[in-house]
Amino acid sequence: MFETLTKGFRAAKNRLAGVAELSEENIEAALRDVRLSLLEADVELGVVKRFLATVKEKSLGEVVQTHVKAGGKKLKVGPAEHFIRICQEELTAMMSAEGEPFELKARPQVTGVMMVGLQGSGKTTTAAKLARFFQKKDRKVLLVAADVQRPGAIEQLQTLGEQIDVPVFAIPGGQPVDICAKAMGEAKKLKCDTIIYDTAGRLAIDEPLMKELAEIKGRTKADNVYLVVDAMIGQDAVKTAATFHERLSLTGVVLTKLDGDARGGAALSIKQVTGAPVRFVGTGETIDRLEEFRPDGMASRILGMGDIVGLMKDFEEVVDEQKAEEDAKRMLEGRFTLHDFLEQIRTLQQMGPLQQLFEKLPFFADSVPEGFNVDEGELKRAEAIVSSMTKRERRDPEIFGKEPSRVTRVAKGCGRAPKDVVDLLQRFMFMRQMMGNIGQQAGMLSKIPGMKQAAMARRLNDMVKTGGLEANPMMAGLADQLLEAAVAEGPAGLFGARGAAAAGRRKPVSKAKRKDKRKQQKQARRKSRK
Repeated sequence: MFETLTKGFRAAKNRLAGVAELSEENIEAALRDVRLSLLEADVELGVVKRFLATVKEKSLGEVVQTHVKAGGKKLKVGPAEHFIRICQEELTAMMSAEGEPFELKARPQVTGVMMVGLQGSGKTTTAAKLARFFQKKDRKVLLVAADVQRPGAIEQLQTLGEQIDVPVFAIPGGQPVDICAKAMGEAKKLKCDTIIYDTAGRLAIDEPLMKELAEIKGRTKADNVYLVVDAMIGQDAVKTAATFHERLSLTGVVLTKLDGDARGGAALSIKQVTGAPVRFVGTGETIDRLEEFRPDGMASRILGMGDIVGLMKDFEEVVDEQKAEEDAKRMLEGRFTLHDFLEQIRTLQQMGPLQQLFEKLPFFADSVPEGFNVDEGELKRAEAIVSSMTKRERRDPEIFGKEPSRVTRVAKGCGRAPKDVVDLLQRFMFMRQMMGNIGQQAGMLSKIPGMKQAAMARRLNDMVKTGGLEANPMMAGLADQLLEAAVAEGPAGLFGARGAAAAGRRKPVSKAKRKDKRKQQKQARRKSRK
């Protein structure tokens, strides 16, 4: 997502790396990279000019602090970091809007939400996603099938409603305005407190469509009017939003198919050009893939710095906190089993596409080669292998060493080669041993409820920073192996996001350093034999 924009800002940052101060000359060179990426991303020209002018003005007037305090520690920063900070502030301001993304009336009053847009933008699916979103906020929702223009629209909404257990109100052969007007009575009858109207669209904006939508809004007195637009159509999405906002006074815009948009021009332009802010984004086909639009998180992702807040929201959606504590405890005690691993795989799969999750990790974009993509099939292959094992094998993976014939049976059961099974087992055993060693040394912090994961992460960081890994010959070079596994093998190489996060925080290690470490390992092994 947003590869085009991220590439330009990364080039600008690299151009400023090593300069002693921000001057008009080097700022202009950096802004040239940014300008090209913004235009290539289909950002509206006027928006590009205003953004570049503001960034240049603030950068030239900036007093660069070479040291700043963060978390009680002094950190060294340079002109490149100040330039990126200014860009982040301006990107956030471009996309920000006042007020809440939606207005919900207090019960027993009924809140009305109108979904409008052109055909093919994903309006009906988004209506169901929004219904699911409000369900999670303990609202009782009624979906209204008012799109009588498109064949199959009513049946599609009814099917989606069944999936999320939300009632759908429809009058076959009825008029859209009448259907929406009568929906209020149905909502009161079913004791629903939120109504979502899925209105008709057209292939292009026309006057009959606008008159119909204006009449529906007047009859229903809808509190929220959301325009659904396809993010991949770029500036056409901006023009569509401007027309709808002029006639209907939109509450906000929902950008769909954002996960397939490498440019991101619509996300940056809509608020600036139309005045209608982006409120939600669709990032997948499943019903749960709708997120509140967070300008600060989006700006951070565009700059390649990830979105840790968004990542934690994803975790909270699917992870049971108490169970996560128990899993972490077993992991730190070295009692983590393949059954636990299988559950973690399935949890990650519920959180959406892995590429999107990894992109939310801080500085993930700077830690892997350009064009790197997470292999979505890696987790499925690992899941297939573990699923082919018996309960005893998952609980006690050491049994494969005692009875090698089990490897062949598992490989046949999942349609993989025996080598794939062996590789998975080796990586699992390595990970379990590593976590067990960390747990033994995590100190009292690991015994405090809610701090077990923090203890584990802190121990990893401490070992990386202080070189403590080299003190143990068995664990020497661990940080390098983590990083190499993250880049070479994808998520399954590290068994989850924690390993990837640890790898993402480290810079690539040079060949010379790896060679030096291998030499140290050999010397340490020779000493241990004496």
